[in-house]
Amino acid sequence: MCGAEMDPAQDPPPATASHWHLQDAHELARQHGVDPAHGLPEEEASRRAARHGPNEIRGRPGRGLAGLFIDQFKDFMILVLIVAAVISGVIGELIDTLAILLIVLLNAAIGFVQAWRADKAMAALQQLAASQARVLRGGRTLAVAASAVVPGDIVLLEAGNQVPADLRLIEIAQLKVDESALTGESVTVAKHTSKLTGVAHALGDRLNMAFKGTTATHGRGRGLVVATGMTTELGKVAALLDRDVDRSTPLQLRLAAFGKLLALAVIAICGVIFLVGVLRGEAPLLMVLTAVSLAVAAIPEALPAVVTVLLALGARRMVSQSALVRRLPAVETLGSVTYICADKTGTLTQNRMRVEVLLADGQEWLPGAADPGPAHLELLHAAALCNDASRGPDGAWQGDPTETALTQAALQAGLDKAALERQFPRLQELPFDAQRKRMSTLHRTDAGIVAYTKGAPEAVIPLCSTQWRADGPVALQQAEMLAAAEALAVRGLRVLALARRSHAALPATGEAEAVESGLSLIGLLGLIDPPRPEAAAAVRDCRSAGITPVMITGDHPATALAIARRLGIVVDGYAEVLTGPELTAMAEPVLRERVVSVRVYARVDPAQKIRIVEALQARGEFVAMTGDGVNDAPALKQADIGVAMGRGGTDVAREAASLVLLDDNFASIVAAVREGRRIYDNIRKFVRYAMTGNSGEIWTIFLAPLLGLPIPLLPIHILWVNLVTDGLPGLALAAEPAERGIMRRPPRAPQESLFARGLWQHILWVGLLIGGLCLALQAWAMSSGHAHWQTMVFTVLTLSQMAHVLAIRSETQSLFRIGLASNRPLLGAVLLTVALQLATIYVPPLNPIFKTQPLSLLELLLCLGASAVVLVAVEIEKLWLRRRQPAPA
Repeated sequence: MCGAEMDPAQDPPPATASHWHLQDAHELARQHGVDPAHGLPEEEASRRAARHGPNEIRGRPGRGLAGLFIDQFKDFMILVLIVAAVISGVIGELIDTLAILLIVLLNAAIGFVQAWRADKAMAALQQLAASQARVLRGGRTLAVAASAVVPGDIVLLEAGNQVPADLRLIEIAQLKVDESALTGESVTVAKHTSKLTGVAHALGDRLNMAFKGTTATHGRGRGLVVATGMTTELGKVAALLDRDVDRSTPLQLRLAAFGKLLALAVIAICGVIFLVGVLRGEAPLLMVLTAVSLAVAAIPEALPAVVTVLLALGARRMVSQSALVRRLPAVETLGSVTYICADKTGTLTQNRMRVEVLLADGQEWLPGAADPGPAHLELLHAAALCNDASRGPDGAWQGDPTETALTQAALQAGLDKAALERQFPRLQELPFDAQRKRMSTLHRTDAGIVAYTKGAPEAVIPLCSTQWRADGPVALQQAEMLAAAEALAVRGLRVLALARRSHAALPATGEAEAVESGLSLIGLLGLIDPPRPEAAAAVRDCRSAGITPVMITGDHPATALAIARRLGIVVDGYAEVLTGPELTAMAEPVLRERVVSVRVYARVDPAQKIRIVEALQARGEFVAMTGDGVNDAPALKQADIGVAMGRGGTDVAREAASLVLLDDNFASIVAAVREGRRIYDNIRKFVRYAMTGNSGEIWTIFLAPLLGLPIPLLPIHILWVNLVTDGLPGLALAAEPAERGIMRRPPRAPQESLFARGLWQHILWVGLLIGGLCLALQAWAMSSGHAHWQTMVFTVLTLSQMAHVLAIRSETQSLFRIGLASNRPLLGAVLLTVALQLATIYVPPLNPIFKTQPLSLLELLLCLGASAVVLVAVEIEKLWLRRRQPAPA
């Protein structure tokens, strides 16, 4: 094509209007007004740069630091705490005010840091862009800034170069590209220049394209720039990543609902207490102080601190299980997950190829089994010699994962590639290319020259006329061998065919037809990226926990389905695999129906991964998504919890994720789910404990006037009980071990309230019990002439909450079965609280401060006995629950 045929003034066609891989490269060059041999004139490149803008990945400006900080105070529970702090200050309780404000600021600081880190995902994506590019302009090769590349430029690629823009390849010489950052698949891709046929092709199948952000690993090439900046595939990922995704975690939703309900209830109850007290003739000022003190006490201001401590300790425990938490709320979110969408390569599998089976002379042989037959040995002999893998400095084989797997299989049979190459030196080769789908090498032997050919079965078997056997070749049944290859592929194996041909003399260099014709088929090799040994057990744990595992991969459907069967994601007989092209043609309502039954997705692109996640979320599911590549980042951000790979993952994926697996292991996700469930259980235990204690205080003060008794507690008593009971004992619940059978129950329903499964009933009846015990003791003490009745009520209220916190350590198991020492921090906190309460009674300087008097031994024993009733009552409740529904083993 000569330059005279070009019209450099014409603009390239819009990027969104064409499927570049479906068009002829030279026709595209003509449409772009460029001669591939000369490139764009400099002035035309400048004009296009002004028109199209810089070749850069752009994102919206990040939120300001001040805005990020202010956002942390919009949560309703935080607003309730701020009001509580103001009220505490008004009534003179400055210590409470400072404590509440400290908790609020601590939570705001943690949320601020997490939000700031979340904005770094786009910066990591932008770092993938190449800084320099070699382009052909005006017949000269120039090095220009990658941001200056424009549509229509001719880019020159060599091994090690980063692709600066999306290219339609025009010329190549053994070009291979590492597209793992974009597609997630670790095997390098051999490129060609022919146009593709059909309609829909996944990114990994567009073999005549090179995409921005990927890296040339072998050979060289020349490509036409068809898309720059945000119109590239990498730019499309950036646009998806830049979307607003504001999905509150399950815990945040439940705490917000809890805060609103609590605020309304406290206001109503305190108003009633004030009115009833005034109507009974109590001093209005005393009733104002009592109502306000009760309002402060009723709000569990330690809840945000307890939640933060629980999440932080959980995050620390997860590191020991190879899971690094990047956003604290994600720790608890794991406990709510109903679907885990897992990437196949490297997460469910080992991310290394392994020879699974050899088929030669009609017989299968498994590596590591009994001695191979002659045909299997010849097959491995050919696989080791027709192979470009080489030993690295550490002695390990390096190169294409498939070829290193072949050398390992040969070594298992006693054939060392290095020794074979010395014995049968390579004389000539026909390198692999994506159009021929095969490679050939020629070696000198004692009998002359032998050529070995390796490639896809459909590219090798038609060139064979005979089947090789040790006792001489026989006629080949091509249809049968192609069917055998297809049967291996259905098992999820990557199938290679190997053949040979003897030559009396070395053929002329490059004569492919002379080398790759009249071949004798040796046999077939089936390779697989094997599942991780622990992944199948992790999948079983998911199922027993009511979590649905789903595989999403860029691999072929047959391979994906075979691995899913091995892992137990699907059962034998399941054959439904939804592919990327099918997803593209599927309407949203149809997809929302299908996601319920589909367990395997293959050949999907980044936007399709988001569609899968959104379809599940639209059905009310909580979704965890795993991934490692740039292509996974938008889906990681969209998911309720994104899980990135720490070893093989990209910075973009890690910045977009909430959790990073340090060992890239699916089993670590299941361990993290278990930890998330433990944390939520302990948050519920704190709410159960704190709200029951507050309920007891409210019932005690509310019912006393109705029963004709004086107000039993002073404001100082209420605030003291609130301080010592909600503090250390509540925080110590963070150390509570996981309940038995925690992974044998289904996930919490997304709409489930924090008070579900009997929690509000427990708060109500145990609160009434505590209030009833306090008032009964008050009435008895007053009627029997005990002047210390108020101190006794004060003591029972405190000690009964200590009995309660010990009893609720498990929702079903007896305290005597789990043992007092199984949570030593809590035991220490209870003993310290009891000691502090006794100090208010028996340390003389504290008596005037707390308006208390020392109790006699009988009075103290009565207080201890009344408090023990709470422990016994809750143990009876748990016994009843165990009999109704036995706890899982």
